[in-house]
Amino acid sequence: MKKRILIPIVAVGIFFTTVSFKSDFFEIAKQIEIFTTLFKELNMNYVDEVTPATLMDKAIKGMLDDLDPYTVYWNEQQVEDAKINNSGTYTGIGAIAQSRKDKIIIVEPYKDYPADKAGLKAGDEIVKIGNITIADLQDDAGELLKGTPGSKVEVTYKRQGKTATTTITRDAVEIKAVPFYKLINNDIGYIVLSQFNRKTTTETKAALVDLKSQGAKKIILDLRGNPGGLLSEAINIVNLFVDKGEVITTTKSVIEKYNQVYKTKFDPVDKEIPLVVLVNGRSASASEIVSGGLQDLDRAVIVGARSFGKGLVQRPKKLTYGTQLKVTISRYYTPSGRSIQALDYWHRDENGDPVRKDAKEYNAFKTKGGRTVYDGGGILPDIELKSAVYSPITTALLKDNAIFDYATKYYYSHQLSDWQNFKFTEADFQDFLKFLKANNFEYETETEKKFAEGLKIADNDDLSKDISASYNQLMAAIDSAKDKAIVDKKVEVESLLTDEILKRYFYREGLYNYQIEHNPEILEAVSVLNDEGRYSKILK
Repeated sequence: MKKRILIPIVAVGIFFTTVSFKSDFFEIAKQIEIFTTLFKELNMNYVDEVTPATLMDKAIKGMLDDLDPYTVYWNEQQVEDAKINNSGTYTGIGAIAQSRKDKIIIVEPYKDYPADKAGLKAGDEIVKIGNITIADLQDDAGELLKGTPGSKVEVTYKRQGKTATTTITRDAVEIKAVPFYKLINNDIGYIVLSQFNRKTTTETKAALVDLKSQGAKKIILDLRGNPGGLLSEAINIVNLFVDKGEVITTTKSVIEKYNQVYKTKFDPVDKEIPLVVLVNGRSASASEIVSGGLQDLDRAVIVGARSFGKGLVQRPKKLTYGTQLKVTISRYYTPSGRSIQALDYWHRDENGDPVRKDAKEYNAFKTKGGRTVYDGGGILPDIELKSAVYSPITTALLKDNAIFDYATKYYYSHQLSDWQNFKFTEADFQDFLKFLKANNFEYETETEKKFAEGLKIADNDDLSKDISASYNQLMAAIDSAKDKAIVDKKVEVESLLTDEILKRYFYREGLYNYQIEHNPEILEAVSVLNDEGRYSKILK
């Protein structure tokens, strides 16, 4: 018998009150009434059995799809995951894991945490948790790995074609906002800031004070790969280096209450110490507030590659039954007035993709000291380096897990005793190219997409037979150009491979120690800090 689903009148009434401040109240009420009657009739009359929850999930997804990708619906579990990310502490196995269709891939086990102690390594494929086969599950199998501290769970995993089992004893896991800091060259403090959670300012300040006590007279703040987090923590990080009362960011919205000016509230730890900030294409959101604020206030030299370009602010709004809507409420602007948002989700091209501002349309702004900076998406570094860039080909390699999978292959075919002597050689790079061929690595360029669309149009015009030979020749030429593109971006690719490989042997601690001595962005930061004239010239 079909289930009859009715929307509770009380719930609708509550929704009305939350939106009643809107001037278009009647239109909203009208559309809700249309939707509820449609939803009821669909559930009562559709020819096949339908699941109300599934229909509603699809309806919500469809409603949000045409907005920006940061406005999302969270179910109860996703709400809990967000709380964990912001708190920096959870109970589990202590590893970054990726759920796939029929398995869970261990991406990175944290040193000395449960998964690591149980012998799991990056690249291991968990196929069974307890007596439950992951391929048989419809829900997120990762939930089965969670549990109370001290509880045990047996997992079956595959490694290099062989199946094995191990028992993991769950424990509390602390996600450090500052996973690494160190004094280098006797007078430069190096701080890695990996995320903006509630512990970010406390950990960063402690690292800064400790490094200064060790003799640090200059600082490198590494925000590469930092996806962002809490806005308040970003403001407070800038506050460590600038005076109380400085405007760090301004938010603007069509809703007046979300128009805010965020200023520093505390006395700084050190407003004079020379500072370099590292960013790349995966530095986003709060990372861009920090780097943009410090750049606009002429307080730091920015080194690396243009940041991601996320200039939108979200706020969670509680819904019923423990769910939430994370909704974009405003855009934020740097102290000079720049918007760093890269994509315009409210204006889309003929394919429905958000429009990116053309470089010719970038607007100029002035920093506090009169330097010229530009908007147009992301924070453009004062010193740009190729090694920090994520081009389309390297992005495709990451998305396809080609870098990750090759690092797994490398780990089980090479012996490394220490990070100091590691070198990704030309022979290794050639082996990586062979690996891509053997594993049929492919990615589609924008050029290919456009030509494919043209071929479809030609087919509609009955021209496809006449041009198919030329089209195939063209695709072959593009394939050849794509192979060349990987070689042309060798510096980027080698940098990513080096990082992933070193983590396999020496965890993040070994990776950071290696980067201090070999990474081009860090070496450039050291060079700038050691050249007082160059440092001052960039900022003035």
